[in-house]
Amino acid sequence: MRWARAGEQEGEERINVFDAAVRHIADHRAKGDKVVVSAWTEGSLDRLLQVLQEHGLERVVPVATLDAAMKLKPGEAGATVLSLESGFECGKLIVIGEQDILGDRLVRRGKRRKRNADFITEASSIDEGSIVVHAEHGIGRFIGLVTIEAAGAPHECLQLEYAGGDKLFLPVENIELLSRYGSEQTEAQLDKLGGVAWQARKAKLKKRLLDMAGGLIRIAAERQMRQAPPLIAPDGIYDEFAARFPYDETEDQAGAIDSVRDDLGAGRPMDRLVCGDVGFGKTEVALRAAFIAAMNGAQVAVVVPTTLLARQHFKTFSERLKGFPLKVRQASRLVTAKELNETKKELAEGKIDVVVGTHALLGAGVKFANLGLLIVDEEQHFGVKHKERLKELKSDVHVLTLSATPIPRTLQLALTGVRELSLITTPPVDRMAVRTFISPFDPLVIRETLMREHYRGGQSFYVCPRISDLEEIQTFLREAVPELKLAVAHGQMPPGELDDIMNAFYDGKYDVLLSTTIVESGLDVPTANTLIVHRADMFGLAQLYQIRGRVGRSKVRAFALFTLPVNKTLTTMADKRLKVLQSLDTLGAGFQLASHDLDLRGAGNLLGDEQSGHIKEVGFELYQQMLEEAVLEIKGEEQVSDSGWSPQIVTGVSVMIPESYVPDLHLRMQLYRRLGELSDLKEIDSFGAEMIDRFGQMPAETEHLLKIVYIKTLCRIANVEKVEAGPKGLVVVFRDKIFPNPAGLVQFISRQGTLAKIRPDHSLFLARDLPKPEKRMAAAAMLMTQLAEIAGQGK
Repeated sequence: MRWARAGEQEGEERINVFDAAVRHIADHRAKGDKVVVSAWTEGSLDRLLQVLQEHGLERVVPVATLDAAMKLKPGEAGATVLSLESGFECGKLIVIGEQDILGDRLVRRGKRRKRNADFITEASSIDEGSIVVHAEHGIGRFIGLVTIEAAGAPHECLQLEYAGGDKLFLPVENIELLSRYGSEQTEAQLDKLGGVAWQARKAKLKKRLLDMAGGLIRIAAERQMRQAPPLIAPDGIYDEFAARFPYDETEDQAGAIDSVRDDLGAGRPMDRLVCGDVGFGKTEVALRAAFIAAMNGAQVAVVVPTTLLARQHFKTFSERLKGFPLKVRQASRLVTAKELNETKKELAEGKIDVVVGTHALLGAGVKFANLGLLIVDEEQHFGVKHKERLKELKSDVHVLTLSATPIPRTLQLALTGVRELSLITTPPVDRMAVRTFISPFDPLVIRETLMREHYRGGQSFYVCPRISDLEEIQTFLREAVPELKLAVAHGQMPPGELDDIMNAFYDGKYDVLLSTTIVESGLDVPTANTLIVHRADMFGLAQLYQIRGRVGRSKVRAFALFTLPVNKTLTTMADKRLKVLQSLDTLGAGFQLASHDLDLRGAGNLLGDEQSGHIKEVGFELYQQMLEEAVLEIKGEEQVSDSGWSPQIVTGVSVMIPESYVPDLHLRMQLYRRLGELSDLKEIDSFGAEMIDRFGQMPAETEHLLKIVYIKTLCRIANVEKVEAGPKGLVVVFRDKIFPNPAGLVQFISRQGTLAKIRPDHSLFLARDLPKPEKRMAAAAMLMTQLAEIAGQGK
């Protein structure tokens, strides 16, 4: 239906789409056609009809069936809910969809990047009693949801408490002004309501963040300016190499491979973080990159944290690169001194194409003839000194970092857009999540767990935090499960012995491998599907996650049992770590876990090596947002999320999600938080449809809430800080007394005649007769639609 967008064609002055729609309906009715207006949901149909009625559409009746539509009387139009992208004409029946009328009227400048676009959103909820941060008033405590009387109607608000017992009531539709403080709640000092300390602290932090962002951007910009030889995948032979991959690539994996290929061919040094869960196929991404680089004549160094992982990667790379003119070598504790010296010599002479090794590769004695690609696997294991050495190596070298749980600093660099990020969140076909159990140490449970795995033909890992624990557990296992063959492995064994034990375990000659965290990184034993961790409270969050990733790497359901000491109280953080880990039992949760870790520990100074930073001053979420804004400001890009303001809408209607509709407080808070992040009509409509689908027909108060959120999005486009509608008219207050299109606003006011005037405080007053709150809300929506459209024309 081209008529609806006629006003948007080039060279034509844009006409009001609503007037065009009303004229179009009138023309068809005059011809005797049956006209039906449709929308996706009841809510959007109500909104659409209200606006069309304001533009002169009369005599609209609801129709539920085709028969009812065909029986419409002359001069009537039908209205119905239909899931149609756009309308159609069929003989005498004309159906007009909401998109035919609305089209894409309001376009935001620039591409709207969602905050941390690649983030796997985890509904981090605000619970009663938790510390929160209000963008304008600072750190307070959330007491709960309360319903108060506002402009004569019940309105749900969040009650916040500040220093000295002061209270603040925040309307639910402005919830985006709140952010979580983070995990370290005990150290938070409540701010004084109305005090100046908060704004001063925020301004000071902003300055520090701008300096930090400047440093980060400088590093990234220097990297962008540097040249690196473009590495292009050789035609034909690359496809042959890719075809050797025995599985179908998952969608995310294919996306990551394409991104890496683009980066390698761009002529600039790549710096990409590939974050994928354990066993989701990150190694294949690295293999493809290594193949492209090596076939272009560049050397590839694969740096891994442990000798066992080096051995496994060496095996994988050698097998996949067999038959191609490429030489693969290993540099770790598992090779003899003679071999290692030989490898170093050949690297310097350029005779080796791919080398796999531990941080021995980062030693000063290792020289490369032509290093083109550096692949860092499980980078969370490398210390600051190793990372500094990596930086020296990589000024014009392509860098690919693989991690299941990136350390907070790397994650934050990726989230703020300084590093490129690829996420692999789709599990391979048939993969099942690992079932996780936490219990006090119980010999019977352990025996049963190990025997059950043995009876289904599998193997088990038993992991201890310290080498000193191994002997005690070995004695215990010999008594508890004498029928099982037990092997012991740890990092202080002679390399040959360790290699033999691991090979024997791979080949299924042992039932249980008792080891330290040496098995943590990247080991792939598909037949091992049960894991027991001794003293789980002594491990870090990412460590436990990595260890758990050793099982569940085939089509069989895997089990993980984390044991705790009997009769010993855990520290709060240990308790929190284990709870987080147990809750993250879905496939692909590694990224979520890293963001939990970012929340638990903070990211530290992104340019140096301190692990906890300025986050305590303003809380975790606001810090994250301010840092992203600082990076955008330094880059000179338009800011998408302008934190610190939220339009206020006062119309006198009741606004809430009633307890009778969604009884669970926790869930209501999550829904309010999600609503606070919606930004366009489509998102609001699909949210409304989801609500109806989950909880049934929406009560009027919840419909009002969605309408208020819609008006808010229009206010943001028109830079309107407050809309107040009363019985005699509407008052619009512009933020900082600025409107994006002043000339358009003057024309709009002159068209209104005596009904509109600008007040001395630069607010706009429109006289209207609005006795009922519903009428006021419709008028506010109508006015803001017009102002947003005028504002859009000025951009």
